[in-house]
Amino acid sequence: MADNIIENQTFEGTDFTRNQLPEGVYEDCEFLSCDFSECNLSERVFIGCVFEQCNLGLASLKNTTLQEAVFRNCKMTGTHFEQCNQMLLSFRFERCLLQLSSFHGLKIPSTLFNECNMQEVDFTGADLTGSVFRKSDLYHAIFDNTILEKTDLRTAENFIIDPETNYIHNARVSPEGLPGLLSKYELKIE
Repeated sequence: MADNIIENQTFEGTDFTRNQLPEGVYEDCEFLSCDFSECNLSERVFIGCVFEQCNLGLASLKNTTLQEAVFRNCKMTGTHFEQCNQMLLSFRFERCLLQLSSFHGLKIPSTLFNECNMQEVDFTGADLTGSVFRKSDLYHAIFDNTILEKTDLRTAENFIIDPETNYIHNARVSPEGLPGLLSKYELKIE
């Protein structure tokens, strides 16, 4: 990786599909309304960075470091977060479009997903201990061998989670969410 260190910079309205973001370490930077769609962000380091109203759909994140990254109102369709550098991996998502993205096998405890569209997201083998899915749509999201201990699903919508193939000890679920835990039994809950 380049020895390029960029701190406290704001990038606004930049189209990185035309001019690629240089390799380097980006610390406490803001990316506002930037287009990273299908960009190669491999090997970059983002520490304490905020991405707001950015398009990161299908961006390549191979060995990308995301530490305390914040994504707000971003389009991240088809993004494979499992390709990220897993050392100190931490982020939060607020009102993001994450359809068809993957967190397969990641250990991302205490992650906040606030008002996100997470349809068909893959959480297979992920550790989501203590994470919060606040008002997020989990329609057809894949939970298989997923650790959901102490996870807050009380306001999450449209999830189906099999308690026999996932670890859900002390997960928080509203009465409205119970059908999503019992769907395989084909019960008529009235």
